[in-house]
Amino acid sequence: MADVLTYVLHFQGAFNKNSLGAVSEGAARAQEIGGQCHAVVVGGEDLSDELCSSLGAYGATRVFRAAGLEGLAQPVIDVMAKVIDDHGHSYALFGGGLLGFEIGAGLAARKQAGVTMEVTQVRAENGKLVAERPILQDSKVSVSRYRGDLGIIIGRINAFETVTRDGGSAEVVDVDVDYSPWSNQATMVARGEQRGADVDIEGADILVAGGRGLGKPEGFELVEQLAAAFGGNTAVAATRAVVDAGWYPYAAQIGQTGKTVSPKLYLAAGISGAIQHKVGMQSSENIIAINKDANAPIFEFSDLGVVGDLNKILPRLADAIKAKKGG
Repeated sequence: MADVLTYVLHFQGAFNKNSLGAVSEGAARAQEIGGQCHAVVVGGEDLSDELCSSLGAYGATRVFRAAGLEGLAQPVIDVMAKVIDDHGHSYALFGGGLLGFEIGAGLAARKQAGVTMEVTQVRAENGKLVAERPILQDSKVSVSRYRGDLGIIIGRINAFETVTRDGGSAEVVDVDVDYSPWSNQATMVARGEQRGADVDIEGADILVAGGRGLGKPEGFELVEQLAAAFGGNTAVAATRAVVDAGWYPYAAQIGQTGKTVSPKLYLAAGISGAIQHKVGMQSSENIIAINKDANAPIFEFSDLGVVGDLNKILPRLADAIKAKKGG
């Protein structure tokens, strides 16, 4: 049976959104090839039976739980290697991010398995899984098919949609692991995520992004005011050009050399829509673009386009949102 194994990162009693997307994707693809999706979690007393079994709501039928240092790659590699050896999984699927890349690469080396990184789509073909990733500045798509007993697939951040299922509850299985001597050499001094902003742009529901069309660094004040008007889980993002120019912090950069996002609403102000930026936001549910250039490439993949002066449009839009919420 072609089962899929995923790794699920957790922090402060909650599972990482990107990891949950990997579980959802693994469950959907495993079903297509006649297998099941299982998950690995590593940690301490914070991993309760209830928390682990809740992964069933995302499609996992079994959760392998191991006591160890969470947030470090080597212990997870040891756990996943043992689980794969004992249960014969055909694929290991990761949601991406720095830790996912490190674990996936280490597991590939340990198991002498084929690995594909920055995957944006996984599909079934003749009873096996095939991974697709953009190459050459996303102008072409590379297709990976796996030889041997194991294929490792590492997704681009937020490439996999999180899907919940009613009534799902996973079996929890405790795993005893003899960790490699080097796996416990590191200790966790402090844990957190450095983002340069109070709001996680990768997990934001609404993103208001600014580009060179803002004209000057002060133009981001209009973007920030609009984001404040939306309120809730809203964040401000930026293009590489304005980040390179020093207008906004790198932590907010969207695109091929920045972060990949998939908010419910992506509002682009003064962004031309170059392919490098499109890579990072094209999976947004709704895309609204405001640009004075009617021929800007971003209008080609926007759900709604507004041609006009953003210096006039953004303040009026912010006022309209405030009025609507006040009403």
